[in-house]
Amino acid sequence: MRFINTTSFKFHEVSDLELHKLKNGYSILSHRWTWGDNEIMYLDVLSMSSDVKAKAGYTKFTGACALAKRLGYDLVWIDTCCINKTDSVELGEAINSMYRWYAMAKVCIAYLQDVNSLGEIMQSDWFNRGWTLQELIAPKTVRFYDRRWNYLGDKSSLSNVLVKKTGIPTEALKNIKPVQAYSVAQRMSWAAKRTTKRLEDRAYSLMGLFDVNMPMIYGERDGAFIRLQEQIISKSADESIFVW
Repeated sequence: MRFINTTSFKFHEVSDLELHKLKNGYSILSHRWTWGDNEIMYLDVLSMSSDVKAKAGYTKFTGACALAKRLGYDLVWIDTCCINKTDSVELGEAINSMYRWYAMAKVCIAYLQDVNSLGEIMQSDWFNRGWTLQELIAPKTVRFYDRRWNYLGDKSSLSNVLVKKTGIPTEALKNIKPVQAYSVAQRMSWAAKRTTKRLEDRAYSLMGLFDVNMPMIYGERDGAFIRLQEQIISKSADESIFVW
């Protein structure tokens, strides 16, 4: 797993087998890709040129590092730059590992760039995106921050608001009850109104929620969701998938 050092802004790699040995664990960022190609990417971290620092996403990158450091973490994982997306093997491994990586994080920092205050939290587009579903459920601790990195609350203190907004039961949000205890249809319903930029990601973003693994085949379009359903059926006797 490739991290960003919150002080040096350089990469720090840790074998998945060694993650549990990290003294203070690690932090992980959840956010929307607001800036597209102007987000900080893998090659940008290797370069850190003046052009990179002029990117719109650089402020978010440094803000996430500063907050993680303030919370006591030397390492933070940020999806935009900690995966070399030009390497299809690495990308596939990362997507198949992502739910576990979020679950193992000591804290997930949810950055709501379109929110100015607590009263606006329910209007954030963060709740409409496909990938952020697993980023909300998997970690034990999710701390929400507004666009200026002001703390809004965590998923425990905000549970009533989050249940109303997402339809996810309190016991699942607070990790009291494992997601596997909920029917396939119920878990699917949590994702029903969420969207992804790429059609295939509707399926890929749900793999961790159903504990299945699949190779990434961008370009297969609806075939990805069909493969996801086939994988779920092969692992579960839950017939609610047929009525969802």
